[in-house]
Amino acid sequence: MTTESSIPPEPLEAVVVSMTPLQRFDEYLQSKSLRNTEQRKFLIEQVFNRHEHFDADQLMEQLPPKGDENYVSRPTVYRTLREFVDAGLLNRFELDGRSVYEHDYGYPQHDHFYCTKCRKLIEFTSPEIILIRETVAKQHRFRARNHRFIIEGTCDACAKKRSKGRRQDRV
Repeated sequence: MTTESSIPPEPLEAVVVSMTPLQRFDEYLQSKSLRNTEQRKFLIEQVFNRHEHFDADQLMEQLPPKGDENYVSRPTVYRTLREFVDAGLLNRFELDGRSVYEHDYGYPQHDHFYCTKCRKLIEFTSPEIILIRETVAKQHRFRARNHRFIIEGTCDACAKKRSKGRRQDRV
């Protein structure tokens, strides 16, 4: 990751996986003796056709309204998102009192910067953070398999807006 603020961070490289998200979810559902409904298939397609962090309300806004083809009810969306997390397809974390989801399956271990002004999440990978995690885990005789690290602060764009406003206040 570069430290120069004018260059956007590089997108994360996908990790090679043996199954598609749909195949992985089918396997999960079979293990629970559940069937993969058309609504579940439609939701997995909607979630995995784009790479962005989202909450359930944002996903609902992108889905067809009641009465249209492929309509999915709010309870079904919430239940299916929970199943996606249980199946290892999505990660869920709390941010500003809301549940935020991101792709897990096929994506590398990564961390986030979170701008508390504009609510933007910036993903980054850091071998140094993973090394620290492994070193501390070893010291405590603990086998770490994952972690979640969110650094809160202000992104460059919001910081520039704030500093411009302050200069105007001084005039």
